Amino acid sequence: MPERIALSCCAGVVPYVWLRKAVICLGVLIASFSVSYGQSVDSLANKALNFPSKLFNRIKRKAGDLDQQLTRQTEKYLQKMARQEQRLKKKLAKKDSVAAARLFANSEQQYAAMMQKFKADPASFKSTNLSGTYQPYTDSLGTALRFLQQNPQFTSAAGKDAGLVQDASAQFQQLQGRMQNTEAVNAFVQQRRQLIKQYLSQYTHLPAGLDKEYQGLNQQAYYYTQQVQHYKDMLNNPDELEKKALSLLRQTSAFQDFMRSNSQLASLFHLPGNSANSSTPQAALAGLQTRDQLQQMIQGQIAPGGQGGMDALSQNIQSAQSQLSTLKDRLRQYGTGGGNIESPDFKPNNQKTKTFWGRLEYGANVQTSRTNYNFPTVTDFALTVGYKLNNRNSVGVGASYKMGWGSGINHIALSSQGVGLRSYLNIQIKGSWSATGGLEYNYETPFSSFKQIHNLDWWTRSGLVGVMKTVSVKSRFLKKTTMQLLWDFLSYQQVPKTQPILFRVGYGF
Repeated sequence: MPERIALSCCAGVVPYVWLRKAVICLGVLIASFSVSYGQSVDSLANKALNFPSKLFNRIKRKAGDLDQQLTRQTEKYLQKMARQEQRLKKKLAKKDSVAAARLFANSEQQYAAMMQKFKADPASFKSTNLSGTYQPYTDSLGTALRFLQQNPQFTSAAGKDAGLVQDASAQFQQLQGRMQNTEAVNAFVQQRRQLIKQYLSQYTHLPAGLDKEYQGLNQQAYYYTQQVQHYKDMLNNPDELEKKALSLLRQTSAFQDFMRSNSQLASLFHLPGNSANSSTPQAALAGLQTRDQLQQMIQGQIAPGGQGGMDALSQNIQSAQSQLSTLKDRLRQYGTGGGNIESPDFKPNNQKTKTFWGRLEYGANVQTSRTNYNFPTVTDFALTVGYKLNNRNSVGVGASYKMGWGSGINHIALSSQGVGLRSYLNIQIKGSWSATGGLEYNYETPFSSFKQIHNLDWWTRSGLVGVMKTVSVKSRFLKKTTMQLLWDFLSYQQVPKTQPILFRVGYGF
């Protein structure tokens, strides 16, 4: 009988010794691949984080800028609230001077003290602090900075760059602490508003304008809350360099273990592998009532009532669901940007929470004028920049260049037919329809050099009014398309007469 035992398979017969050797070789290959892959991942992450002057300076600058903006907005907010209370004090003094003096005693000093505390004491942020909406990127970045502080081998922080990781982490934690302190500011303002509301509720006839001043307090509080949320969203919006560094860092086993123990999410949900939480997930849930226990407790309560108890329970559940749906509708209407729950008639201006640059809108439009005896066919190419006054209205300015195409298909000749300066005002009427108008100055004489257009006496005026239709566009670069039908009511005064009806197509960026 041969010494080698053969194993049969669908492809034929393979000697056992060869098979054993193949399995051993395959195991060695898998092990070497795992080691090389882990090394390549760690080296890749090390390479991505091997430029602290570029990555950590950017994080530090971003956190520092947001910290300054948040501090400046908080100071403006508290100053506005203090001035609003002083106006309330003057109006209430006409009704009851003693109550006004008692209610608003040292209010300015209290607001100043709150601002001083906000500036001087940015609470040191801890990973276990979790309030409001969970910010996944902010949690990851903050945990990554703490990890890199404790594991400098993942960076090239040496020599002049030795303190960059520490500085970036300190600035980031200071910003998180500052944002956490906004809750103390909101709590202080809420306390003041409730105190004022209680005093005002004692009077049946308030002085004229007093209720409006109080509503101003609610509106300022709403805008500040939205502004803070805007800053949180900006912090939670990573750029490409940060995304790349975090993506590669997450592939390292050391950082994965650190995240399980030190992130906000880990502290909240006791993630598996959390070294700081040695208990098992089952042990972490110990003491909580199970579904079966709750069912038994409910049945024990309603069993003595028989069928009537079941009917009463069903009615109570339906009533609770109805009330919950009503509450959800109110919160959806007032609490998520639609208004202020204490001021139902208040319609917020969401542009107030944006910076000056954030309220700018950029656009371009094209308009073609037909040929006539005096002018060739001309196309106006214009660029505009506008400022959004509120959610519905905007104003802006622009400049245009007029290109001539010739007098017909048989006579095509490119030429510079003029330039223009324009202004506009857009007022939303309903939905995507807006009223629009503006004043324009146009130089409509062919020129070969911009030195020829300096004489303002050769410029003509156009007064435009009309309607505009806006169509949203799902594009990476374009946000909307606009179509304008305009009437130039000054065209009849021009010599030679210009086209009175204009149609323009515009694009918003």
